[in-house]
Amino acid sequence: MKNTKEKIQDTAQLLFNQHGYFNVTIRMIAQELNMSSGNLNYHFKTRKELLKKLYFDMVAVFDERVDNIHEQKLSLQFVSDSMETSMERMVAYKFFWTDLDGLLREDEEIKMHFHKAYQRRLAGSKFLFQTLITEKKMRLPLFEKEYDFLAKRMINFSDAWLNTLALYHKKNITKSVSNQRDILFGMLFPYLTKKGQREFQKVAAHLF
Repeated sequence: MKNTKEKIQDTAQLLFNQHGYFNVTIRMIAQELNMSSGNLNYHFKTRKELLKKLYFDMVAVFDERVDNIHEQKLSLQFVSDSMETSMERMVAYKFFWTDLDGLLREDEEIKMHFHKAYQRRLAGSKFLFQTLITEKKMRLPLFEKEYDFLAKRMINFSDAWLNTLALYHKKNITKSVSNQRDILFGMLFPYLTKKGQREFQKVAAHLF
């Protein structure tokens, strides 16, 4: 059974996802839980404290995956599965990604972590590309920054796909995850060798 603090976090996450972080007050969260604002403040003094707790809970999984990338067998199946798992987690914390700029300006600690994580994500992408090149599944770059640009495009898409769905009124986000995963995963295809393309076709047979 969840304790009071966990129930507060779950309710805040639900309301933030439904209405947006800046439209939800501590009082609204307390009312949803049938408790007083004072009781809620005993566990979280401010809405920002709740934001930080939810943010660092969310990114703990992402951080661990990036930290352990050197220990993984980096098959294209692993890449596709990791993309889908990450997107599903983003849906669970939709409020953060659909108001990314505003929430990064809300708290300096979150902003600093996010920017450092971006650099680690770039490094992880480059490690993936180099592994695929070594395994002759990905061709050599045609110019110096070609794969740097690819890594940045893929991360930019990863950060923005939920906003894109909202922009075009795609209401069933859960059903859209696999499609968005295919778009992101498909960015790799033009850079793969024949060997890599054969593996890609096995992983994403539904695209062919």
